Amino acid sequence: VGDRLDTIASGLTTGDQTSYEDALGIIEKYSLTGELPASVGQILALGAKGDIEDTPAPDDPLFEKVHNVLIGTNFSALAAARQRAEELGYNTMILSSRITGEAREVAKFFLGIGRDINKYGVLLQKPACIIAGGETTVTLQGNGLGGRNQEMALSFLYELANDPADAGGIYFLSAGTDGNDGPTDAAGAFAALDIVPEDGSVVSDITSSLKDNDSYNYFDRINQLLKTGPTNTNVGDVQIMIVC
Repeated sequence: VGDRLDTIASGLTTGDQTSYEDALGIIEKYSLTGELPASVGQILALGAKGDIEDTPAPDDPLFEKVHNVLIGTNFSALAAARQRAEELGYNTMILSSRITGEAREVAKFFLGIGRDINKYGVLLQKPACIIAGGETTVTLQGNGLGGRNQEMALSFLYELANDPADAGGIYFLSAGTDGNDGPTDAAGAFAALDIVPEDGSVVSDITSSLKDNDSYNYFDRINQLLKTGPTNTNVGDVQIMIVC
C-alpha cells in the first residue's frame, strides 16, 4: 500500500530501512518471544550486537547505480477501471488506493457509502461506481477457507441481509489483482441483495461462515466467486461498488 519500493516484492533492489533491533522490538511489543524457535532468537540477538551483518541500508553505495521504475501500481489499476466504468455510463469516483484495516469493518464502510448514495444522492448521482484499492487484513478465528477479499464480500453480504434498508441496486466486488485471494483459486467474490434468499436463512449461514473464516465455501455454494486464474501480476486488491 502506497507504492513503497522497499515493500514491493520485498524490495530486492532497494535499501532496507529496518534492522535487527526493529525485529526484536516487535517481538517484545507483542510478547512473541516464547513462540519463536530458539535459533531465530539467537540470530536476531547476534544481529543486534553487530555479530551478523545487516541488510544494506538505503544509503549503501551498492545502490548508487540502481534505478527503480514503477510500471504498474494499484492506482493505475483503479484508473483503468474508472475509465471503463465511465465508458459504460457510470458516474465514477476513485475513493482511495490506500484502503487498509480489518476486512469486515471496511465492508461496513463501503456499504454505508452505498446506502447514502441510494438515499441522499451524496458523492455521486446514480448510476454510480465507487472504486477503491489497497490491502486489508483478517483476524483469523476459524479453520475455514478464504481470503481477505472473500471475507470482505461475505461481510458486505451479511450487512445487506441483516439490514436491507436503502441497499437495493447495490453490487459489490472485492478481488485481488493477482487472481488468488488467500490460499484459494478465486480472486475474490461478489455481493448483492439479489443473491440473498428471501427466507432469511442467509443471515445464520453467513454468521456461521464468518465465524469459521469460511468465505470461499459459502460463495462457492452460491456461485458468486470471481475466478480469473493467475494474472501474473500483483498491484494489490481492488473493490468496485455499483449503485444503480
